[in-house]
Amino acid sequence: MKTRSIFPATLLLAASLLASCQSKEANPWEEMNEALSQLTIPTFPDKTFIITEYYNGTDSLYTEAISRAIDTCSAQGGGTVLIPNGTYRTAPIRLKSNVNLHLSDSTVLQFVTDPALFPTVLTRIEGIDCHNVSPLIYAYGETNIALTGKGILDGQADTSNWFSPARLKSIDENGKEINEKTLLYQMMKDSIPASRRVFAGEKGIRPQFINLYKCKNILLEGFTLHRSPFWLIHPLLSENITVRKVILQSHGRNNDGCDPESCKNVLIDSCSFDTGDDCIAIKSGRDEDGRYWNIPSENIIVRNCLMKDGHAGVAIGSEITGGCQNVWVENCRMDSPELDRIIRIKSNSERGGEVKNIFVRDITVGECKESILGIELNYWHVEDGPYPPYFHNIHLENITSQKSNYLLHIDGTEGKIQARDIFIKNCTFNGIARPAINYVSGAEGIHFENVTANGKEIKSR
Repeated sequence: MKTRSIFPATLLLAASLLASCQSKEANPWEEMNEALSQLTIPTFPDKTFIITEYYNGTDSLYTEAISRAIDTCSAQGGGTVLIPNGTYRTAPIRLKSNVNLHLSDSTVLQFVTDPALFPTVLTRIEGIDCHNVSPLIYAYGETNIALTGKGILDGQADTSNWFSPARLKSIDENGKEINEKTLLYQMMKDSIPASRRVFAGEKGIRPQFINLYKCKNILLEGFTLHRSPFWLIHPLLSENITVRKVILQSHGRNNDGCDPESCKNVLIDSCSFDTGDDCIAIKSGRDEDGRYWNIPSENIIVRNCLMKDGHAGVAIGSEITGGCQNVWVENCRMDSPELDRIIRIKSNSERGGEVKNIFVRDITVGECKESILGIELNYWHVEDGPYPPYFHNIHLENITSQKSNYLLHIDGTEGKIQARDIFIKNCTFNGIARPAINYVSGAEGIHFENVTANGKEIKSR
């Protein structure tokens, strides 16, 4: 009798747990809210340190004044370091714990471009660990840091300095022209340790504008970024990151807007992107270095943003070796003839990486050049390798678009399935130029529900 009474109860419990799991899977946006609740936004003591009070009156740069103010603020328990209205020139700045570096409304902070004024720091360039000339704003291992205010950060990068032909392509010892980052890549392939991958002074690789490495509780809010030498905002191996109401306008080479790499709990909210590369690109390391760390990017939320020019509105990859999971994108407008794709996921069989649980909803697209969803499984024309990427559980819902070449453009290898379980629901796509509507290779399990393209219903594949 006891066995009979327990058995139905066990079944009931199992059924209840299964229903609970299914309910949770069916409501990924509730999981987004749960991720939001884990996000810690830093607060600071009510103390202000004004950089002009630390200026000696003779230096042509304000680097020392800013550094002294930051060091004093951090040492005294934290507060706000204020850069008043005006134009100030500086070399790279290093943030410290419990400091909010605040730009007044009419502040312009101009960064010099002479590599001799840049210290060498530990960082990562395109997913590869190295020591390079410092990012313009850098922090390592700090907690509770912020960069706020409505002022302008100007990297002053142009073809006379960071983008000069001599820097982008140099001549090696054999007289061969090489890309500026080729040597770093070869060092990684040759298993040279990161401690010996040093790029200092004139040999430095173009640095990121903002690089926050192994930091926790970060707030970036309100400012405008112009003329970056490389990626604009690059949180790396960091946690609890809020990027809010930032304007990113920079059209140089490799000018990604915001690239969280191997980061956890990230909110990108109410930002404006007009960039020379991907507006947002989520990353997690590349090749051997990515496999050494093996840390995914996860719990990334993008909402209420405006994307104009760029290679993609939101991209994942191509340096995605450590994987990526739990990404939510909602309530964004993406619109420009120079915006290539809306959502882009990219890797190859040398970089690898598993990308899963990607949820996109309520996106208004005016026009884009290529596709609404672009997936590149053979990125940079690499079709074979020991680490094939795998992308799955991708959801697009409530998207409208007025102009694109394709709805889906999935570029893989026939007979080699590396992408599956793609769900597109309640969407209307107009002005698709290519008669085929979709180009799909290397993917299966593509599901359409209540989707029209050029006025015709699209059926599941």
